[in-house]
Amino acid sequence: MKQERKNSHHFIQSVKPIVLRILPGLLVCIFIAVISQIIAYFLPIIGAALFAIVLGILAGNTIFSKEIFNAGSKFSESNLLEYSIVLMGLTLNIMDIISVGWQGLLFIIFQMILTIIVAYLIGKLLRFGKKFCLLMCAGNAVCGSSAIGTVSGVIDTDAKEKGISITTVNLTGTVLMIALPFITGALYNNETMQSSAMIGGILQSVGQVIGSAAFINADVVTMSTIFKIIRIILIVVVALAFSKCNTNEGEPLLAKRHNTDTSTKVKAKIPWYIIGFFIFSLIATANIVPQVVSHYTHLVSTQFEIIALAGIGMRVKFRDLIKEGPKALLYGGAIGVCQVGLAIGLIFLLFGLF
Repeated sequence: MKQERKNSHHFIQSVKPIVLRILPGLLVCIFIAVISQIIAYFLPIIGAALFAIVLGILAGNTIFSKEIFNAGSKFSESNLLEYSIVLMGLTLNIMDIISVGWQGLLFIIFQMILTIIVAYLIGKLLRFGKKFCLLMCAGNAVCGSSAIGTVSGVIDTDAKEKGISITTVNLTGTVLMIALPFITGALYNNETMQSSAMIGGILQSVGQVIGSAAFINADVVTMSTIFKIIRIILIVVVALAFSKCNTNEGEPLLAKRHNTDTSTKVKAKIPWYIIGFFIFSLIATANIVPQVVSHYTHLVSTQFEIIALAGIGMRVKFRDLIKEGPKALLYGGAIGVCQVGLAIGLIFLLFGLF
């Protein structure tokens, strides 16, 4: 008993600093989420998602811009969003995942391949280095920061290239997150499949996908998340392909490398929350969870989602826009425009003709 108390005390003492570090920023994100939902109650046509992001950006660049809030906003942006995705699985029948059909699968594959090709060509046109171009390819084609982190280890990039690519991709995604619901509304009248394909097939992070889809309706949130999850699963394929690329400047990208380090192994694995999402989806499909549990799970997942969107907003810094310069932002913007154009074409071919 004495040993158990000692272990418990040691655990509390080790966790306490982490909690205290996260708490300030987390409380701000929760406060923004609450205010956003109150405003959305009076303006339901806009929704809490947009208010959470906008208020987060304003807060993160003014009164809550200090270092003390960074850990909590990061926790909200990443961890709470991951928990939200896992809980979302408990409200989703696995047959809904299959519902994207062969058209949906082909759309994701072609959208990713074409995004990688276009992103690389634009990067070389703007005279960026091969490694930076490949980071931008992965970040835009797959899953933003996570993909950049995975590929940076595969092609051995430096911290500066990694940081600039993450910032550029996230800023581009934030703009697209707000713009895409208007585009899908104009082109497809917010039809679930077409809107979900565009949002889930273009946006870089899961948070951006959920946030953008939340501007439309719950069905688009669910379906666009499925499209996004398929992209995330394919990070393994992208990382393996990029590991074969020749990143030496002045040599063809697909040429055989003469200085290949055979000790380097490709480390790309499916994120834990995607595995959790599928496990919970299987449980929901088996129909062993009471309806009331699914209902409250959905409520909790939605709250985590809005808090996460506030965190995403808080981490978009105006100083990053100035620091990275117009060239990197031009690169990110050009890729975003091309992605939208590619998606429109593929949606027409795959969903419009069949």
